[in-house]
Amino acid sequence: MSNATSNTTPSDDISRRQNPKWVRLRLLLKMPLPLTAAIILILLLIAALFVAPYLFEQANRQNLRLRFYPPFQTEQGWLFWLGGDALGRSMVAELIYGARTSFLVAGSAVGVAASLGFAIGLVSGYFGGWFDAIIMRLADIIVTLPSLLMALAILFVLGPSVFNLICVLAVARLPVFMRTARAQTLSIREWTFVEVSRSIGASPARIIWRDIRPLVAPTILTVAMLELGNTMLAVAGLSFLGVGLQRPDIDWGTMVAEGRQYMNVAWWITVFPGIAILITALSANILSNWMRAVGDPKQSGALVAKVTGGGN
Repeated sequence: MSNATSNTTPSDDISRRQNPKWVRLRLLLKMPLPLTAAIILILLLIAALFVAPYLFEQANRQNLRLRFYPPFQTEQGWLFWLGGDALGRSMVAELIYGARTSFLVAGSAVGVAASLGFAIGLVSGYFGGWFDAIIMRLADIIVTLPSLLMALAILFVLGPSVFNLICVLAVARLPVFMRTARAQTLSIREWTFVEVSRSIGASPARIIWRDIRPLVAPTILTVAMLELGNTMLAVAGLSFLGVGLQRPDIDWGTMVAEGRQYMNVAWWITVFPGIAILITALSANILSNWMRAVGDPKQSGALVAKVTGGGN
């Protein structure tokens, strides 16, 4: 009896290896490109959460003696390894603190839009009727308006701030999640197991939460990862146009805007934050495409076969 745990170890190992989450992790570890994208995003997130708070002062501290300090020099320490900007501020500190702001704004905007859009789409798709018609017309109106132009107009009136920027970007991204959740709910509500739940007297709230929500959530998560990259580009674009974040709050778009007039004498002020934007957005798109492929039954079968196939 004392060896019960040892007797169940092989079956536990088999079940663990067949668990979808474990299979996806093994699949990710065997695909270099998505794995690299995931590692980059994790490292950036760690730096934004745990390193950036200690670099706020350095990111805004001016030292004219280090104005246009060239990159890849070690005399001034690691904070100036990527050089200094037009006012002698550390590029390393600005990039790390800018990552914190970019992730905060983009992540919050996508999180708010995904949560609201997910909930509204589930309810709208399940009940239909006049509520569904009103919600879809509102979504059509938002989609019709160019998101960048709408953000420019609203931020010009309300003023640039982190809260206003999050609200504007969340509203702009809301229709994507509403339409996605609604489309899947319209299909799933006709499935047999949902009809069975209705027949045994389950309430609509229970059906939506217990039956439909788990099937729609993976798609919403994939769309959210894709929208994270797009939203970070939007944040950078708004800051570049001068209606985004302002000092002392900075993001990568602010850094690009501040350095564009010095391209001839200090290219690194613009190039390094531009590279950061490119790498982050590209990594988010690569990882979202992988998540979409793994979540699609037709594509995931071939991918999972590489992990669970006859080789083992």
